[in-house]
Amino acid sequence: MLSIARLAQYATVLSLLTMTACSTPGAGRRALGNPENPYPLQKNAEIGDIIHLPTGTLVTPQQMFDAVTDARVVYVGETHDNPAAHRLELDTLKALEQRHPGKVALGMEMFVKSQQPVLDRWVAGELDEKAFLKASRWYDSWKMDFAYYRDLLLYAKEKHIPVVALNAEKALVQAVRMKPLEELTPEQKAQLPEMDFSDPYQRAQTESMFSGHDSHGKMAIEGFTRAQTLWDETMADSAVRYLTGADGKERHLLVVAGGNHVSYGFGIPRRVFRRLPSSYVTIGGRELSVQRAEKPVMMEVEVPNFPSVPFDFLVNYAYEGLPKQGVLLGVMFEPDPKGRGLVVNTVVPDSNAARAGVQKGDLLLALDNEPLKDSLDLVYGVKQKHVGDKSTLKLERKGEVMDLAVEFKIGEAPKHGKP
Repeated sequence: MLSIARLAQYATVLSLLTMTACSTPGAGRRALGNPENPYPLQKNAEIGDIIHLPTGTLVTPQQMFDAVTDARVVYVGETHDNPAAHRLELDTLKALEQRHPGKVALGMEMFVKSQQPVLDRWVAGELDEKAFLKASRWYDSWKMDFAYYRDLLLYAKEKHIPVVALNAEKALVQAVRMKPLEELTPEQKAQLPEMDFSDPYQRAQTESMFSGHDSHGKMAIEGFTRAQTLWDETMADSAVRYLTGADGKERHLLVVAGGNHVSYGFGIPRRVFRRLPSSYVTIGGRELSVQRAEKPVMMEVEVPNFPSVPFDFLVNYAYEGLPKQGVLLGVMFEPDPKGRGLVVNTVVPDSNAARAGVQKGDLLLALDNEPLKDSLDLVYGVKQKHVGDKSTLKLERKGEVMDLAVEFKIGEAPKHGKP
């Protein structure tokens, strides 16, 4: 038999165990290790390394794709101007399509919801690339070189993978940034998704991002926070509406968006899960070296520490640049007010245009019999040219229409509007 003293000791132990079991896990205790990197890699990371951050395990691309394609939603956080990030997105989309043929969709931050009909026409094969760029107003809405996204969108078109426009209309974002929600018009309020401003991690991240911009002040920070929340909530709402709708209820969705919308999960992923609890996985990239000719634009941002890993899988790659176009025409121009072509404002000395005889004031009408109705016509046409190509430029000068022979020689890559 147990003595009274031994029974008292057991009672004390059981009481402590009971109190421990009922307490909040981790309450009053400091974290062991680094929550953002709980199992540090036991070597210097190299380009090509893929780390499963929750376990610190190095995996192969195939092992990563075997794991991520189990999920209903896969998020890839990109650096917008890094081709390596876009190859990762394409490889992920291919893995999903191979695992779930005909049951995959692609959600993209780069498109607002009013562009959805154009995306549908693209996937249906009704638009070629130039027509798609025009119809979607790509360079007005996203302002990034289409070459970053071409392969991803071409694959979606080839496999008839629906592309879902996720983002908020720019006019609404501007309105939300400029004034509190209660001051919006009824029409603007009707466009808002469910908005949750209570996430402390999202606010901390947004404020740190804002500190890297030139403008400061509490009102500006609040406006930036509202806009960031609108982006995240709209993209989450768009994704869930698709996944629960007739077209998407049987599909797996790949979401591609900027890394800050995906990392740590409190941007889009948590807001999707709030609306639709379902399996998901996040993939992000880390640039170990810069392999591009132009110096990248960097912001001085001190990101807070967060209590979780930034991504489920971290892919180490280089910060690359797009291959140079190599040729340009060598003019600056503006659309003719009467819509008849493009008026030349400047001819770059010793350029291909100068050698062909183009002059300031010329009205450019066609390139290789393709009418030049707007800026994109000329920009797109020149982008198709390579060193050694020869073209015919039709123009009007002082009422006289003439054809000039242009031979494209090497030059710096053209910028939009300055081919």
